[in-house]
Amino acid sequence: MDYKKIRTEDTAVTRKIRDFSKGTNNLYETVAILSKRADQIEVDLKVELDEKVGEFFSPTDTLDEVFENREQIEIARYYEKMPKPSLLATWEYMNDRIYFRNPINTDNF
Repeated sequence: MDYKKIRTEDTAVTRKIRDFSKGTNNLYETVAILSKRADQIEVDLKVELDEKVGEFFSPTDTLDEVFENREQIEIARYYEKMPKPSLLATWEYMNDRIYFRNPINTDNF
């Protein structure tokens, strides 16, 4: 998923608790789902950022050249301004973009 296209709040917003238990009927299960999804998003963003910053790495750079790399600084600032992974996970949950299942609560038994 392209997290850059998601337009969500940059800060925490007060929400209704009942909205969080609509899919699971359990607030704690929803929090666990959001936590796991936020971890997945964080790993994806970290890999993406490392790939972009890695393009600027050169083993012959001096210390002065590393601090003056404007492109690298702009990329870092862009990722710093993005919403946090927990806010992105909350947005996905509220807009039914997360697939989750509880293997204990299956109807196959």
